[in-house]
Amino acid sequence: MNLVDWLGAIGVFQILLAYILNVTGKITPESWSFILLNFIGATIACTASVLLDYLPFVILEGVWALTSLITLIKKIISPRNTNLEV
Repeated sequence: MNLVDWLGAIGVFQILLAYILNVTGKITPESWSFILLNFIGATIACTASVLLDYLPFVILEGVWALTSLITLIKKIISPRNTNLEV
């Protein structure tokens, strides 16, 4: 495996980990862990897709990362930000 393969694998692993932890009830979609795993994972996977020059996954992972970033920003600036669930 080359560097791009490793980046893609790490990014996808983080996204899948967030999903598995969510469906097994270990974390919620509102938790910091879920949001950060999705944001970081999608950003890494998007980077790998850019390096592979594979536009469909650049779009998919880019939208995923952007959506996660918006959710993260909303969580940071929310006045109800007292839930520090991990």
